[in-house]
Amino acid sequence: MEVPLESLKEYIRFSSVSTDSAHAQGMRGARAYAKKLLEQLGFKVEVVETDLHPILLAERHGSPDWPHVVLYGHYDVQPADPFSLWTDKPFEPTVRGGRLYGRGAADNKGPTIVHMAALARVLEKNPGLRLNITYVIEGEEEIGSPSMSTFFDKYAERLAKADFMLVSDTGIPNTEQIVITTALRGLVDLEIKLRGPKSDLHSGIHGGAVYNPLQALMEICASLHNPDGSVNVPGFYDDVVPVFDWERHELKCYPETLESYRQLLDVSAFYPANGLSPLEAVRFGPTLEFNGIGGGYQGEGSKTVIPSEAFAKITCRLVANQDPVKVQKQIIDVVHSRCPEGISLSIREGGIAEAYLVVPPDRPNTPVDQPPALASAFRAADVAIADQFGRVPIYLREGGSIPVIADFKKRAGLDAIMIGLFTPLDNLHAPDESFSLELMDNAIFAFERIFESIAKS
Repeated sequence: MEVPLESLKEYIRFSSVSTDSAHAQGMRGARAYAKKLLEQLGFKVEVVETDLHPILLAERHGSPDWPHVVLYGHYDVQPADPFSLWTDKPFEPTVRGGRLYGRGAADNKGPTIVHMAALARVLEKNPGLRLNITYVIEGEEEIGSPSMSTFFDKYAERLAKADFMLVSDTGIPNTEQIVITTALRGLVDLEIKLRGPKSDLHSGIHGGAVYNPLQALMEICASLHNPDGSVNVPGFYDDVVPVFDWERHELKCYPETLESYRQLLDVSAFYPANGLSPLEAVRFGPTLEFNGIGGGYQGEGSKTVIPSEAFAKITCRLVANQDPVKVQKQIIDVVHSRCPEGISLSIREGGIAEAYLVVPPDRPNTPVDQPPALASAFRAADVAIADQFGRVPIYLREGGSIPVIADFKKRAGLDAIMIGLFTPLDNLHAPDESFSLELMDNAIFAFERIFESIAKS
């Protein structure tokens, strides 16, 4: 392939914004460019049509006895708005201060080019590399991967022949310290809507006669947490996986303190639940959060009404072993039980996603039946990262969600080794997104060694 930096620049120039049909040409261009790079590496590439944006499925297969890895990435990016906050145009990549700026530079085009560049070097040295590789590059990750379900319906059995996945769509604290993510939180989305009178009422004429939907909403919402911040929904914590001592030790190696975290958020105090520290809570604990709330007059000044309607948008982040369907039902049931007489309630059941957890080898809770190929790949990553970056990777659970990773596990039985390649300085989803060129170079060398080691295993 071309010089990795030039390849990444060309990839970024395609405005592959999946959520906006005005960028259809950019989506087609990015997909075609990724397909071209894969074909140059010797992959047989299939363009899997979907109802929205096609998926690239590429394969380089030899003997079925060889190790088999699935590489996952996405060619779509977030919208670049607001454009006025970019130093340069978001789809005209620019190098400044050792960084490449452009939408998608870190999420996820940079990491994709890292994988491809590493493979190109390995295959140039050893065209007969004893490694089966399947590439899945989708175009809808930034909008929730809606087409992946039907993709799994057709291809899950084929994917299940692989040993594990390699993914680089998670974060690290800085360009010197690599984190291998061991868990992703699941998701439950709900919106509750309360209705009282048929229309807004004069609060003087009718106040005191009817239950105010806003009051009912606030009472219900306040009841969903205990004073210590824990979630007050019966059964919510029943299936939560415990935190092991080795995980807490790994977190202590993470280069962040409570004070630096407090300053980053600009808050005066933290509010963690269940005895977890704030840094533990965002990785190890489940949550119930209010994302939006409304009802009644929102304009300047006052308007003395009793609103006819009120609403709250709620999401939960779930940890491994929590069933999102079960949790969603628990919350719906408790909201119904706490809704007062005289108020009608409707609930929109939004999307759900399962949490994901993988345990590295040689830990107290490592599954006894962990596949040897997965364990070998974890160890290969340990060695390659330590040699290239001068520090061993930290193994941590992550607070965010990538629902498709849990889907790969559920539908194809594949665990994922998630090697993070973006930092807080990269401004993911924000103006002036960028990717460190030093990190890019080091990561290419590390993945080169990882691929070679996996093949030899």
